[in-house]
Amino acid sequence: MKLTVVGGGSTYTPELVDGFARLRDTLPVGELVLADPAADRLEPVGALARRIFAKQGHGGRIVTTGDLEAAVDGADAVLLQLRVGGQAARERDETWPVECGCVGQETTGAGGLAKALRTVPVVLDIAERIRRANPDAWIIDFTNPVGIVTRALLQAGHRAVGLCNVAIGLQRKFAALLGVAPAEVHLDHVGLNHLTWETGVRLGGPEGENVLPRLLADHGDAVAADLRLPRPLLDRLGVVPSYYLRYYYAHDEVVAESRTKPSRAAEVAAMERELLAMYADPALDEKPALLARRGGAYYSEAAVDLAAALLGGQGSPYQVVNTWNRGTLPFLPDDAVIEVPAAVGRKGATPLPVPAVDPLYAGLMANVTAYEDLALRAALHGGRDRVFRALLAHPLVGQYEYADRLTDLLIAHNREHLPWA
Repeated sequence: MKLTVVGGGSTYTPELVDGFARLRDTLPVGELVLADPAADRLEPVGALARRIFAKQGHGGRIVTTGDLEAAVDGADAVLLQLRVGGQAARERDETWPVECGCVGQETTGAGGLAKALRTVPVVLDIAERIRRANPDAWIIDFTNPVGIVTRALLQAGHRAVGLCNVAIGLQRKFAALLGVAPAEVHLDHVGLNHLTWETGVRLGGPEGENVLPRLLADHGDAVAADLRLPRPLLDRLGVVPSYYLRYYYAHDEVVAESRTKPSRAAEVAAMERELLAMYADPALDEKPALLARRGGAYYSEAAVDLAAALLGGQGSPYQVVNTWNRGTLPFLPDDAVIEVPAAVGRKGATPLPVPAVDPLYAGLMANVTAYEDLALRAALHGGRDRVFRALLAHPLVGQYEYADRLTDLLIAHNREHLPWA
């Protein structure tokens, strides 16, 4: 089995490689190709990847290359983990929206739109090359904003599934709090990428006992602290929102904080420099502890599970993924991309039935889905007016004066990545 990671020079990659090594019985990778145009990053990452495989006794071959066509040729699955513009673009995404009193974040709001505009055309070009090399290959998208990017891929007819680590992170957290194995915990996870709620926590499978009320009663303080939301809010909602909901539920608080402390991008850039120095050490043969602070926890387990199921291996039959709505949430268009538990196999992902969604959450989902539709149009076709309309539709912007100014700032800070500008 040949797997390719596009963006293989990412500091995330050793987390992924560690999962491939540990879980080789689930996903028997014969050849792993790490593709990246940045040789200065790719070579130390690739060397560490080979040492991780060797230490764990994995017999697979690891190849590094800057040649995308060679990388995807004959690949059974391709994982996309791109950051167009690098951490410098992320730094801008997290700062210029704050000038207008709006949240600065890399996957939602104005910053998230900027990332989508930079990313969608690049991903679609890569996907076309994958299709020419192997039309049966699966594309697993971990590139943010996952919902918009996955929708672009599916809309263009690619065999694609979107993946996020929010659900598996919460599953692991809840399992630890409940004192059970992670495999015992099934989440009633519903929403859009980075806009999700856990409306149930079930033991034993999709039809198991819902222990969410007990979880909140016994461990609500710990859950609230992780989300940086007040415990009384969780008690009133009776659900667990993802930590991205803090940008909506505590918008002004987040903006005020962002004006008094370094951006997350600056923190990550410093971590990446330290990680790359570690990766260059020939004595290092395992992922360093610092990588856990970089983000992407449990990404490897989720990616292995998904790839194994899509390729007919031993992956879990039910997984939280991003895929077509197609009537699962009746208040959204069929061609919306939603993030829910799904049955995953060789033919792709089929969402499981979802209980009726409270209007408190359905309304916000519908609003952000409309934004994502406008954002994708702007990414595909360009134009200042399309950017303005997407920003005006986003609930974290919503006022025409903000949308107008943010449009100009977005274009000014991203002109090199927007040919139409």
